[in-house]
Amino acid sequence: MRRREFLGVLGVLGVLGGAVAFAPLTARAQQPGKLATVGFLGASSASGWSPWVAAFMQRLRELGWIEGRNLTIEYRWAEGRNDRAAEFAAEFVRRKVDVIVTGGLSAVAVKQATSVIPIVFAVASNPVGTGLVASLVRPGGNATGLSTQAPDLAGKRLELLREVVPRLRRLAILANIGYPASVSEMSEVQAAARTLGLEVVALEIQRAEDIPPAFMALNDRAEALYVTADPLVNTNRNRIFTLASIARLPTIANIKELVEAGGLMSYGPNYPDLFRRAGDYVDKILRGTKPADLPVEQPTKFDLVINGAIAKALGLTVPPALLARADEVIE
Repeated sequence: MRRREFLGVLGVLGVLGGAVAFAPLTARAQQPGKLATVGFLGASSASGWSPWVAAFMQRLRELGWIEGRNLTIEYRWAEGRNDRAAEFAAEFVRRKVDVIVTGGLSAVAVKQATSVIPIVFAVASNPVGTGLVASLVRPGGNATGLSTQAPDLAGKRLELLREVVPRLRRLAILANIGYPASVSEMSEVQAAARTLGLEVVALEIQRAEDIPPAFMALNDRAEALYVTADPLVNTNRNRIFTLASIARLPTIANIKELVEAGGLMSYGPNYPDLFRRAGDYVDKILRGTKPADLPVEQPTKFDLVINGAIAKALGLTVPPALLARADEVIE
């Protein structure tokens, strides 16, 4: 475990073990005895989002929001299904919650359900292009949050992968073509791969049932696998990386959780940090600030995570220089 993560754990224990003072509530939560209500809509599963929810809740506690005292949170999980996201968004609107926290494509479903209730998206790949906000600096409307849009990351991940697999010539890309951000990322990976002279095979999925046939169709046509993360992939990550392991494919992805599930490497924004910062947005909104007045922010922390155990199982040698650059090495 990295030193800063260890210190973070100690901080969580301190928060949980001690009394937390909180400021008088104003604006939306100012009525005596009234608990502010947050509707939390996860795009995938509770287990998939658990470390991110923990970071979000820790930040709220630090800001004085205590469940059962001045705050209640209603959790719903879309399990990677857009229809479920739309149903839960409509439910939150009927319940008239004070703010809705979400991320990914579920944020679009929430935005379609209400133009009044404040929305905080903890992660959004293209908030302007999907209509969540008018602009990053001046969101307008009722939504704001954090954008993960960074087109140059696809090329960076391929460069990192080639440091571990220097003779890489054939690359497979696993992407949910029903998820716009994954389609966009797949295009970016294909462009970066062409620049590096790599042959590309696309494994297109839209349902959990599509995953095994996609690997079967691969049939030894690739030497490594790039996984684009989305709610469907996150929900089925154990199955995906089991199949990748059976096929003996080194993998690269964008979030640590996929490496913990059996992937080789990940490089991308630190999601717990993004969800922690989403807590700041919720705090400001519950105290009276309008979402339209809160600019959309970008990631500030990027992590390189390497699974040393998977590297050994695949017979790969991770260069010492790359290990030294890693934020975390899983053994």
